[in-house]
This record gives sequence, structure tokens and C-alpha cells, in this order.
Amino acid sequence: MPANDEIVLHDSVTAKLSGKDEPKAKFFLGQKVQLLEDVKNDGTYPYLKIGEVMIKKGSVGYIRTIGEFLQVIRVYEVHFLDAEAVVEVIGCREHELEALEPYRDLEAEEVEWMMNHYNQS
Repeated sequence: MPANDEIVLHDSVTAKLSGKDEPKAKFFLGQKVQLLEDVKNDGTYPYLKIGEVMIKKGSVGYIRTIGEFLQVIRVYEVHFLDAEAVVEVIGCREHELEALEPYRDLEAEEVEWMMNHYNQS
């Protein structure tokens, strides 16, 4: 049986959650964030040389989706609106981003709204 911080990937293969990620998502969909470091091409973007800056530190963007890489690393798809950025949408890790507005639990807000609406009927 895997430990609490392990995820079963396939049959008996397990992996530990990334130590750089919070247990729950740190950011929410639509949240305004700022990049804490330059994002350089690691070879996955074909139109720049490896090592060239794609998006500069301090660029502001919004969380579009939240996903996982290999089921253990949380990746945020962020849409950056910086006119100088070579790429507008890129995957970022939690430690690469800083929130520019407070965290909101949108699911809890929706449940509360539904419960209040239901109770008014």
C-alpha cells in the first residue's frame, strides 16, 4: 500500500508527489499571477534557440487551467498578456509564480451560493 504522499501510477508503480507543490492547488482558475523568474526555452519551443528567454521575470498573466505532469507535478497553464513575450501561453510550476490577488475557493463560493439560493425557495 503506498504512503500518503505517493500516487499509484500503474499497477504497483508508485511515485512521490513533488516536494515543490502544495498539497492543494495554490492558485485558482482566472487568478492574476506574476512570473518570478525568466522562462527560457528548454528545447521544447521550436522557434527559439535553447536558452533564449521566452517570457521575462515580472510578466503578468492569468491561470487558464491546472493540470499534472506524470501525475505528480502540478502545472498551471498561464496566459501572459505581456506584449514583449515570445509565447503567450506556457506551463508554470507553483514556485515560479506569485499571486497578485488573494486566493478564492471558487468551488466553496459556488456551493455557498447554491445553498443560499436553495434555502430561499
